[in-house]
Amino acid sequence: MQQNVTDGLRDTAFGMVADAQTRLLVLGSLPGRQSLAAGCYYAHPRNQFWRLLSPVVGADLMAMDYPARLSALLKAGIGLWDVVESARRRGSLDADLRDVEARDLRGAAARLPALRAMAFNGAKAFGIGRAQLGDAWPLIALPSSSPAHAVGIAAKQPAWAALREWL
Repeated sequence: MQQNVTDGLRDTAFGMVADAQTRLLVLGSLPGRQSLAAGCYYAHPRNQFWRLLSPVVGADLMAMDYPARLSALLKAGIGLWDVVESARRRGSLDADLRDVEARDLRGAAARLPALRAMAFNGAKAFGIGRAQLGDAWPLIALPSSSPAHAVGIAAKQPAWAALREWL
């Protein structure tokens, strides 16, 4: 449930999108304001997430509606989640996260029998994940898909394309 941090309340992340066939779990930090308002992962129109994952799953995710995107990810063996359960934050930047309540990543991994690796969308997500998991799982640091991460999509694509080896 999204709550406005300007009045001192917390933003709360979405539930996990995964199933027993999930081989790769892609974790963000905490959905931004537009995503929370839309009730969809990566809803900001300038976020490059769906563009970056399209070649990985071999489908044009941008041309699909949200339920079809999630279905395509699951069919490819990719799950989605966030490392932060809830936090206070003004706006959508990871740098502004305060009073972070992290998720139980070890517990989540234990519930996914086919899981081979976890990939982290951005430095903040990777830092929280690595602090919790250490070297217990293969951990993949990805350049952020966020429009605030000023690197162009062409520079990000090779790291994201390498996710195919985990599927």
